[in-house]
Amino acid sequence: MSPATLTRAPALLGVLIAAVLLTAGIAALGVDAAWADRLYAWQGGHWLARDAWWSAGLVHTGGRRLSIACWLAVVAAWALSWTGAVPRTWRAPLGYLLTAVPLACLLVAWLKSHTGIDCPWDLQRYGGARPWLSPLASRPATMGAAACFPAAHAAAGYAWVAAYFACSAAGPALRRWRHAALGTGLALGAVFGLVQQLRGAHFLSHDLWSLTLCWLVAAASARICLYAQLRDAERASNAMQPSAIAHRLREVHP
Repeated sequence: MSPATLTRAPALLGVLIAAVLLTAGIAALGVDAAWADRLYAWQGGHWLARDAWWSAGLVHTGGRRLSIACWLAVVAAWALSWTGAVPRTWRAPLGYLLTAVPLACLLVAWLKSHTGIDCPWDLQRYGGARPWLSPLASRPATMGAAACFPAAHAAAGYAWVAAYFACSAAGPALRRWRHAALGTGLALGAVFGLVQQLRGAHFLSHDLWSLTLCWLVAAASARICLYAQLRDAERASNAMQPSAIAHRLREVHP
């Protein structure tokens, strides 16, 4: 699919349906518990990575700072686009990134504070004090608040999947880097998410929904902010297809 196609309603709905089906499969097969059990047992029945320097300091705190630093770099590049130091054609894609990345992070953080789902390290099964509750079960007031779903730290990486659409809309020079940009966002989110799982902060499904929400925000925002550029890029790409070139040659030399 082209980047423009990925921003359209059928594609967005397809992503949402796929996430729901994957979540249902994870729940039916007990994947969340099985994977967390393995990580917990691998650390000797403790969340040894919870306060380790490499997980809590380097990846958690450092990863958040890295994401903020990248966003500030985008701010600087957007400002420079008004001076001519950065190509003017990059201005709209950079402005899109300035909006889409924090919007995805804020959405995940807001949902996390309202879903009332526990972290693994809070559960009796993993050395905590709380019983395991189904996400659909009513939460007793005596259990206190919970705020662990979706995974907010993973969103600090996954939010950068928006760079895929930004590169796609920024002209030929950056368009060729769109897949590398997408891979970078996915890799950052996966690393942040896996380390948080090792710390006992999240289940696998928490990261799945973090990725889903970040992608939906990125694609929907691109539809609003960049659709004209993405559509033009799609037309230019289609014009370079062998079939299109052959058709033009037949018109010139019937």
